[in-house]
Amino acid sequence: MIARTADGRVFRILSIMDEYTRECLSILVSRHITAQDVIDQLFQLFVFRGIPAHIRSDNGPEFTTKVIRDWLTRLGVKTLFIEPGSPWENGYIESFDGKLRDELLNREVFTTLIEAKILIEQWRKGYNHYLRFYQRREDFTVEQLVPKLPIE
Repeated sequence: MIARTADGRVFRILSIMDEYTRECLSILVSRHITAQDVIDQLFQLFVFRGIPAHIRSDNGPEFTTKVIRDWLTRLGVKTLFIEPGSPWENGYIESFDGKLRDELLNREVFTTLIEAKILIEQWRKGYNHYLRFYQRREDFTVEQLVPKLPIE
């Protein structure tokens, strides 16, 4: 995903999602995202979350490089690339990116890249918090969800 700071300079956003929980595991915000940046993000996630059986991604140049494919192959991770022009094959990330754009990117003017990084990370944490609550809502009764008003 691409956005801009107030001075018109482009920055890129790499979102990494868990398809099962729909949690956004990581967001990388940078002027340029290289294959090494992607490997660094995935490595950190693999250390803390374990190595997944597969990774689904678009055909962006940062994901299709031989370096990343070779690294994932050595780790035993299968790659699933969505077809160009087929966003429905990666619906969770497309939905997430749409929410990010509608709820934050279209409403904010980022004066610096650092400001964008901070606000986007805060938004990611809020998204994950809401998502966990929404997924667990069946565990609560209506009385627990609706605040009680004092009756005088």
